[in-house]
Amino acid sequence: MRTVRLGSARSAASELGLSPSALSRRISNLESFTGRKLFSRQGQAMRLTDEGRHFYEAVAPHMEALAAAVESQSENLQLQRLRLGVMPLFGTQRLFPRLAELRRAHPRLHLDIDTSPHLVDRVGDTLDAAIALVIEPDPAFYSVQLDQNTLHAIASRELVDELSDEPVAQELAKQTFLVHTDMPASLEAWKKALGMARMQPAAIDHYDSGQLILEAAAQGIGIAIMHDDHVRRNKDPRLAPLYDQTVASPYSYWFICRPADLEARPVRIFHDWLVQAGL
Repeated sequence: MRTVRLGSARSAASELGLSPSALSRRISNLESFTGRKLFSRQGQAMRLTDEGRHFYEAVAPHMEALAAAVESQSENLQLQRLRLGVMPLFGTQRLFPRLAELRRAHPRLHLDIDTSPHLVDRVGDTLDAAIALVIEPDPAFYSVQLDQNTLHAIASRELVDELSDEPVAQELAKQTFLVHTDMPASLEAWKKALGMARMQPAAIDHYDSGQLILEAAAQGIGIAIMHDDHVRRNKDPRLAPLYDQTVASPYSYWFICRPADLEARPVRIFHDWLVQAGL
């Protein structure tokens, strides 16, 4: 399963504590046992063949189900604890509404949630894993991209009614913009897409909480630059989009951990559930 996930014999062997040649022998033995060519090999890169894909899809769910069954039936297993860093708005809108599903599937797994800043910097130290908003994770980490977003300017309905239906630099230059501290490039990306890269607003206020940005915008304090997913899930009738513009965001949510930590049972359980749940 590691070879399928990593796509590399060398990387899989490193995680398993084996030499590449030892792992290759194990794969060859499995292919001999099944009578199927499971992988195509190009140097250290390994990809499932069509037969290998069918075999993997048939076997992988049962292996995970077996591990979960053993976990649920053993009286000797201790609680499993995951130290997870999560951005507050992701936690409120996307993670917590689904956590009961995780608890039902893995009742022994418990999460210590950390919403403090600088999540990525603490992965492997005070955190086992994090769900962070970044442009591109450090390649030294194992990472999975969870979404792809667009940027939108939103404001109170009163402010939207005051401004023109089309972007006007002179009007926007009089406004305060609200930007998340973890998304400093978002405003510049939005201005550039609207052809107003040189427009300088009256002020740019930074917040470390997406929920507070949304509330500040609803109170008429400024124009928030937010992801479409956040706006859609918020469903605040006090807010409205400023312009009908689609702007690709440089930021995405990523699940991040150290490669070695992915084999720790709590990290692996949460990772697999997160990917399967499609949060």
